[in-house]
Amino acid sequence: MAFDSTTEPTVFHAAFREQFETFLDEHRTALHDTLNGLTEEQARRSLVTSKTTLLGLVKHATFVEKVWFDEAITCRPRSEIGIPETPDESFDLHDDDTIASVQHAYREACAASRRATAELTLDDLAHGNRRGSLPLRWIYLHLLREVAQHCGHADILREQVLDAPARPR
Repeated sequence: MAFDSTTEPTVFHAAFREQFETFLDEHRTALHDTLNGLTEEQARRSLVTSKTTLLGLVKHATFVEKVWFDEAITCRPRSEIGIPETPDESFDLHDDDTIASVQHAYREACAASRRATAELTLDDLAHGNRRGSLPLRWIYLHLLREVAQHCGHADILREQVLDAPARPR
């Protein structure tokens, strides 16, 4: 579709929204799929000094979805949503975190995000973020940037995990 000065603003906004959602969903899928074919040990393997692991990245992305599409839109506190208070804590892995459980939680969070924004426009404000009120457009751009960045981290970690010999127990 070509856009010019006669294009209806609603058509213009709908096209932008579709682009945001398409790119965001592509990156969500790419991040989710970085865990495919790995063992539980590989997914948990720590290769950097931070808490960042492949499993932790996807778990963190679940937190991010809930911060931006639950907390920011519904104004519910993190304690009610059931997420950590800080991004750093969202990388913490527990004994019951598995590839299957973390991927499932991420898919569920992404689906909930889509439902939460279904009736909103790009100019609608989310009032529950700690930075203050922000338009949905800003949230989409921020999330696209963050998920894309984490996809890059995950690509590198996955390459290292698959090339590294298993650690002796």
